Parts: sequence; C-alpha cells; structure tokens
Amino acid sequence: MKHLLALLGLIGFSCGIQAGPQINVGTVYDYMEADKSTYLKRVFNSGDSTAFVKVNILEIVYDADGTPSEVPVKTQADASGRDGLIASPARLIVPSSGMQGVRLLHMGSRDTERYFRVRFIPVVPEKEDEFAVSGNEREEYKKTLSAGVNIMTGFGTVFFVRPGNARFDSVIDNSPEHYRLRNNGNTVVVIDEFRNCALKNESECEPTTKHHILAGKSFEFEKKTGREYRFNLVEGTSKKALRVASN
Repeated sequence: MKHLLALLGLIGFSCGIQAGPQINVGTVYDYMEADKSTYLKRVFNSGDSTAFVKVNILEIVYDADGTPSEVPVKTQADASGRDGLIASPARLIVPSSGMQGVRLLHMGSRDTERYFRVRFIPVVPEKEDEFAVSGNEREEYKKTLSAGVNIMTGFGTVFFVRPGNARFDSVIDNSPEHYRLRNNGNTVVVIDEFRNCALKNESECEPTTKHHILAGKSFEFEKKTGREYRFNLVEGTSKKALRVASN
C-alpha cells in the first residue's frame, strides 16, 4: 500500500498568501489508453493576472523490491530520439480567467506500463525561461506582482501510459472475512469512490478513497460486521459498480 501512496500527485508550491495567477489542472490522475499516443491536458487560470506555467516531467520507476523513485527525463531538444513522455508546449501563458492546453505525447516503446509525474509550475518569467515575452513585458509583470502580496500554486499529476497490448484480468476472492482483488493483467486497475458505510445507517460512512492496483498487485480489506462496501471497479474505459456486504 505504501508504494501505491507514492503515486499521489497533488503538490503545492507557494510564495505568498493572496492574489495573482491561480491555476487548476483538473484531475490529479490521467491515463493514456492503449490505442492512443497523445493526451490533451487543460490548464485553467482563475486568478486576476496572467499565469506563466512551466511543465516538468519525471518518470516514476520501481526497483526490484517495489520502491518508487522519480527519474529526470531528457529535454525537449532531445525529443526526436526520446523514449518516454513529452509536453508540447512545455511553457504555457494562460491569461486571467482563461485556459490553455498542453499535449502530452508518448514516444518509444510501450511493451510495459509506464508512470510519469507531470508538474505544472507557475513562475515569474525570466529571460532564460524562453517564454515568448519581451524584456519590458517581464518587468511590468514583476511590478504587478510586487504591488501586493500574491500566491502562485502549482500542481503535480500522475500520468499512466498503458502498454500497447493492455490486458485486464481482475481476480476477486470474496471470503466471509476478507475481500481481495488481485490484478493479474498488465495494466493498472482503479478502485474508485471506495466507501465503507454502516448497513443500518448509510450516512455513517468513512471518507471516500481511491486506489490504484498496479499489475501483479492486490487490494484487500477486512469485512467487518454491520458494514457495507461500495466502489467502482475501473478497467480502462470500462466501469463496474460493486457492492460488498458483511454478515
């Protein structure tokens, strides 16, 4: 379970406490299906000033004992020979109350499933950042931000790239005491909107959770008396609502 928690994607970057650009990237988890090679991610700015956003990508890899680490990827200048995920464009200028899209493209081998951390980081543009703005525009933007206390918060998402031959094989063992789902396929399975509620009082529920079951891994829970467990089993584009009650 601790290895699955390492895939949590939401992170914050703060430098102040009030107005300025405020971006939103929507879902924290995104999935590239087996028959796709590109994915459009939208970045929204609900703030009162333009957002200059850098897109940074790291690959999440697992060692022999299942411990994850994040590995830097090649720069976009090396994209022609790249084996992994790239962002196009890697720098976004998102106007106030506006939206811009970034296309995530996977290049190279897809024999096995791959995982990436995609960070969207608002910045104050500098010359070396290569944003398409003039020196005067950069200085004016800095003056606007320095006129008051501001906040710039970035987000990290987790991006799953399914293998080209994605195969789902979820095996369920539903015993009187335990419920266990093992992923015998070769791509991630999602337990979405998992709810643990009292049978006699549906409003008495524990917080709703989401779980990613990687290939070869399992998800299980103990069935407690008087409790009911509801969740959606998501296998790619297929979603099945399941209900498990204890005696």
